Amino acid sequence: MELLFETGRADASVRGKWQRGMPSAGIALSIKPTVLLCRSHRALRAHASSFDRNEGVLLMLRKTHAEPVDPAAGNGILSRRIFLEGALVVGATGAGLSRGSAEPLTVQPWMKAPGAGFAGYGQPSPFESRVVKVFPPPPNPPGVGASRTPLHMLDGMITPSGLHFERSHSGTPEIDPDQHRLVIHGLVKRPLVFTVEALSRYPMQSRIAFIECGGNSLALNAPQVQPLNVAAIHGLMGCSEWTGVRLSTLLDEAGIEPEARWVIAEGADAAAMSRSIPLTKAMDDALLCLYQNGERVRPSNGYPVRLLLPGFEGNMNVKWLRRLKLTTGPAMTKDETSKYTILLKNEKAWQFVFPMEVKSVITRPSPGLALRGPGFYEISGLAWSGNGNIRQVDVSADGGRSWAPAALQGPILPKAPVRFRAAWQWNGGPAVLQSRATDDTGMVQPTRAQFADERGLRGIYHYNAIASWRIDEKGEASNVYA
Repeated sequence: MELLFETGRADASVRGKWQRGMPSAGIALSIKPTVLLCRSHRALRAHASSFDRNEGVLLMLRKTHAEPVDPAAGNGILSRRIFLEGALVVGATGAGLSRGSAEPLTVQPWMKAPGAGFAGYGQPSPFESRVVKVFPPPPNPPGVGASRTPLHMLDGMITPSGLHFERSHSGTPEIDPDQHRLVIHGLVKRPLVFTVEALSRYPMQSRIAFIECGGNSLALNAPQVQPLNVAAIHGLMGCSEWTGVRLSTLLDEAGIEPEARWVIAEGADAAAMSRSIPLTKAMDDALLCLYQNGERVRPSNGYPVRLLLPGFEGNMNVKWLRRLKLTTGPAMTKDETSKYTILLKNEKAWQFVFPMEVKSVITRPSPGLALRGPGFYEISGLAWSGNGNIRQVDVSADGGRSWAPAALQGPILPKAPVRFRAAWQWNGGPAVLQSRATDDTGMVQPTRAQFADERGLRGIYHYNAIASWRIDEKGEASNVYA
């Protein structure tokens, strides 16, 4: 390890201080700029943090060799300091190449002729053709059902607009934005009608937020485990940067009558899909979104204007929004009575349970992404909560018998997914990978047994129990109940 800093005092006084404050073994001092070599990684960082401004300016901290990484949990889970401190890992690929055996780079065909010209709208590489939304052969008419985000093929926290999951009750309408209108009426002092162009004149805000279908992960409610992958089980979730007008701004302009308590939101699709929304949420962080990831909202995600209710179940984020009616009570629409209620094991149901509970899923390794022999791997996934921020994610490689904290990749935002990463030294034997998220309200993701004990497994909405992937001796992953 090397610590490079610029001295601000006479070299003799700096030399004396560092020799007194650090163990003599493994330290070398030179004239300005000064380089210190220390065998103890933690000791060096501790002394570097105490280095006085009057004595020098820290320029660089550089590793000179790989360091041993501490085990943090059973079956090969390593300390998260690999990610937090940038520790080196010996043999990270499982079978590293020595410098002596490295081949000279080949001049490939694409270097021998000019490439393609410009395109009006950029497209992914043809070599990434497998990274697409997935949807089963529909038993319903075309466009009715859902397509799912391939979370296991992505990284980071943002879902590309073209890969954001879809849920449609009657297909995607082709709406002329010049003809589209949004009405605010009901218990308001001044009913208002907006064109899309008029909405574009209001002050806009952006926020990064996830949208998750209330039926996401419902396959894990099945009595028998299903041979499905990440997209098929958990792919009804996506995250975008959404930009639009605060709903509270428009409601304030309309003037809210004192008795108003609910807002009925209606879409412009053939199903006129409608949901009842508490007025408190509408006046809090709701947005009328015109943009998704910097471009106009995609038609499948609500063009030309959709409602965003950060943290609330996806069906409430009404697409193709055309009407907002303020009322004293909920409308009891089809999609909040016959659907999107949470059935319990005691012949009762929860209704109007809106926030999506704390949840996480490991996206890599996962089914379809086989490991290529024993060695070092990164366990990576996403965690999110409709209640607020993710505070911690723990990972396990032994089916939950032992856990270790994963590193969280910033930014950590409220009601937005967080990418977590954990280091794993796979020994080639069987393993069961799990992740467990905790949000800043203290809610902890339950085990499947805990989830079933509280709610039973009759329902199909708001399933958020810990998911498990079994890794076999061939490195192949499969969905299991553990």
